[in-house]
Amino acid sequence: MKFLTVFFLLAFSFLPAQKGFEISDRKKTVIPFQLINNLIFVPLNINGVDLTFLLDSGVNETILFSLENKEINFNDIEKIKFSGLGESKDIEGLRSDNNIVNIGKDYKDFKHTVFIILDESINFSSHVGIPVNGIIGYQFFKNHPVEIDYIRKKITVFNDRKTFTNRRKRFQEFPISIEGNKPYITAGVEMTNRKTDSKLLIDLGNSDAIWLFPKLIKDFVYNRPNIDDYLGQGFNGDIFGKRSRIHRLYIGDYIFEKPLTAMPDEYSIQNLRLVPDRKGSIGSDILRRFTVLFDYPEKKIYFRKNTHFKDPFLFNKSGLDIQHDGMTWESDVVRVETKKSYDSEGTKVYDVKEGFQYNFVLKPKYSIAGCRPDSPCFVAGLRKNDKIISINRKKAGNYTLQSINNLLRSDDGTKVSFEVERNSQTFKFQIILVDPIPYQDAN
Repeated sequence: MKFLTVFFLLAFSFLPAQKGFEISDRKKTVIPFQLINNLIFVPLNINGVDLTFLLDSGVNETILFSLENKEINFNDIEKIKFSGLGESKDIEGLRSDNNIVNIGKDYKDFKHTVFIILDESINFSSHVGIPVNGIIGYQFFKNHPVEIDYIRKKITVFNDRKTFTNRRKRFQEFPISIEGNKPYITAGVEMTNRKTDSKLLIDLGNSDAIWLFPKLIKDFVYNRPNIDDYLGQGFNGDIFGKRSRIHRLYIGDYIFEKPLTAMPDEYSIQNLRLVPDRKGSIGSDILRRFTVLFDYPEKKIYFRKNTHFKDPFLFNKSGLDIQHDGMTWESDVVRVETKKSYDSEGTKVYDVKEGFQYNFVLKPKYSIAGCRPDSPCFVAGLRKNDKIISINRKKAGNYTLQSINNLLRSDDGTKVSFEVERNSQTFKFQIILVDPIPYQDAN
């Protein structure tokens, strides 16, 4: 699956925000997170109800689009409209002010504004594999320095400037600008052999390495090979464009070789209000290679390489977009051993014969949400809406969505077998993975 680079970019401005998140009587607070397909999911509580939110530096405000059968009492509600990335235009929603929001134990805002999406199709839980209720952005970062440790899967929010100053000493510092409540950095983009300084959004909510906007780049030429692809979902519909690799990306002295690059078409960005001179985004497949310190108040960002820095940029070579379809009860056969019982005089009372019994457990279900034309999955015969029974002769329910996606990024030539259900019939297919966009030096 080309993971959901579903990142919701709000394209309108709001009234000045409230005071925001604060930490009481502590120098710092630590928040654990889940990392799935390079994206960060944090525990968040709204008015007493526990939820899971995507942490996304590419959005202005806190957005809720799913409650997963939970109920929340919201305060001070009014109707609004959203618009953003995608091919259509406005989506109706609600604005709710003066809500109590907690993230972790000590990070709290007692007058938080939440924007509620009423369109039930705006939900990407099926592409993540866990229930996701919404997105939180600028409000998380605006008041305090924030450290993201991708290795330990912990976020540290600093309440004491001296503690943060001591922490940042071993990091490399870069200036950022905060425009429209979003962070931007200047990086070097080298398509083939010439580096160009480019203004890029630092986008935690984008699972790719880089996004570039061809229409906004003078004399832009797509690197070859490239493919037409589905890039994700925005507020206003599906996002389409091309994928390829560029020669290098430079952030100061840090150099990334042949990173994967997505380039949305002009229809997907037509409703997006871009800041002046922006050329694209740096996504989480770059950021996860560092421990990152965001300092919005001082307009700085700090990087320190972690053990993932030299990881190759891997692509889902199958062409498959696989989605999570909820849970189902499956039976696991468990061997039952012979058991004997004796009374106080040593006389055997009963003897349970050897055999098997069934334990029923909840397991995830998966189906094919899309199969790119002319890709290995398409050539093999897999199609959209096929229900996956097994992968490599192992029940699909024994996989997580993350582990399936990792498998589909394996080396060229790897064979992956699928058993699927289609129209109440069972079919078997074998995919041979091939990278459709290896970087090629320009002639």
